[in-house]
This record gives sequence, structure tokens and C-alpha cells, in this order.
Amino acid sequence: MLHSVYSDGTFTPDQLAAIGRELGFVALALTDHDTVEGCSEMAQACNALGLQFIPGVELTTEFNNREIHVLGYFIDPTHTDLNDLLLTCQLARRERVKRIVHKLHQINVPLKGELVFEIAQCNSPGRPHIARALVRSGFASNYEEAFEKYLKKGRPAWVPKLKVGTAEAIELVHAAGGLAFLAHPGISNVEDCLDTLIRMGFDGIECFHSKHSPEQSERYTQVAISRGLLISGGSDCHGYNKDKPLIGGVRLPMRYVNAIVDRHAGKPR
Repeated sequence: MLHSVYSDGTFTPDQLAAIGRELGFVALALTDHDTVEGCSEMAQACNALGLQFIPGVELTTEFNNREIHVLGYFIDPTHTDLNDLLLTCQLARRERVKRIVHKLHQINVPLKGELVFEIAQCNSPGRPHIARALVRSGFASNYEEAFEKYLKKGRPAWVPKLKVGTAEAIELVHAAGGLAFLAHPGISNVEDCLDTLIRMGFDGIECFHSKHSPEQSERYTQVAISRGLLISGGSDCHGYNKDKPLIGGVRLPMRYVNAIVDRHAGKPR
């Protein structure tokens, strides 16, 4: 899965497609946070380069007071109900930025909110943009320090984000014609509720992720196979927002990609 400048990535869809082609990929999915605005541009870029494009989105949800990310693949970017939810999430993201900036002011860190939105240049701003603004303004030496000092949960400027219910998000992905995947379970603290989550109607699990160990990837692959679920994976590339670009760091075997494509097309397993 990839993130672009339409959420918290630093690459444009055109750049992602070009890099993907250079690295030898044949299919790419764009899964920006709470927006599908980049899908049309990414589709055109991939088509021009002979790449298969999978339109997607990443939704932040909540189940039993814990954050669960839901990936939607092959969603219809024009689906009305989906876009209504995304608009609500985008407005909440902007309000969250303002609340975080206010908290920073309360601890004598006079970050300018205008700078955050200037850096973001999108409708789905988030903490990575605030981190970049903190670095640019001299309040942190790097991205990691900005999060560690101010923005992580439990830190002085932490503000929780709007979350929809996990089951609601899965239903919405399905209503938009897509397939719902449980994102990066290895870093989401879901071991004690994995079976419950799967029973909610997920179509697959993101077994391969840049922060999954080989043992975790193998375990989730076996879980998916045993439960008849699809297998996905990706680098979770955010460009230069999070250390170095990760695109190309995780390559999902084509048999898993083809299985996702076939399931979406309604072909028998």
C-alpha cells in the first residue's frame, strides 16, 4: 500500500507510478488516509506506464477502545456514502490539527497553524505534517523527535482522532464495491481479538508489511490460508515523511495479487 501527497505522503501519484515502474512492479495500489482524491491521477499515471492500478483507501476505525486500520481495495472512488464519510473524516482531521497546535501553544511551542496547512496542501492533514512544521520551525531536530517529544499518544500535544466503528468501515468498503483487509496486524495490538475481527467480515489480511518480522508475516499468512482469506502486503510508503522512502521494500508475490483481482472480479476460488 502506498500513500501520496493527497494524505501524508510526499510523492505525487505520478511519482509513485514512475518509481513503481522503475522498480519493476506490475501492479500498484494507492491507499491514502481518509481520501480517494489521488485515485484518478494514479489510475491515469499507471495506465500510461502499463501498470495495473488498484484504487484503495485506508480508514481509521475503533474496536474495543483500540485503533484498527481497514484497507479497502478496488473501492469505487465515486461512491457517495464512502465520500460522505471521507469528508467527515477530513473535516475532523483539520480540526484535530488546530487542537494539536493549540496544545503546543499551551506548552510554549508557538507553532503556526498556517504553516501546517501550507505544508500539507491536502484535505487530509495529519500529524506527519505537524511534525514537518515543527522541524521547519526549529522546535524539533527531526521527524522522530517531533513525535517523541510532542505528538505521540501520551505526549503533551496528543489529541485522539475521529474513528468509525470497524464493522461499519468494512460494510462501507463492501458497499463501495471493494474488498476489506485488516491492515498491519503485527503493529496494531490485535492478537487477543484477531478471530473476532476476522469474523466481522474482512476479506483478507495484510500479512506482509515493512514493520512485520518474517515470523509475523508467516504467522498471518497461515492464519489467512486457514480462514480462507486473501493475502495482501505492501511497504506502507509515505515518501520522505517517515525516514527513507519504503516503496519497493515489500513485494507481494503475484499469486496473491492475482487472487485479490480474481476475488474482486467474482471468479470462483
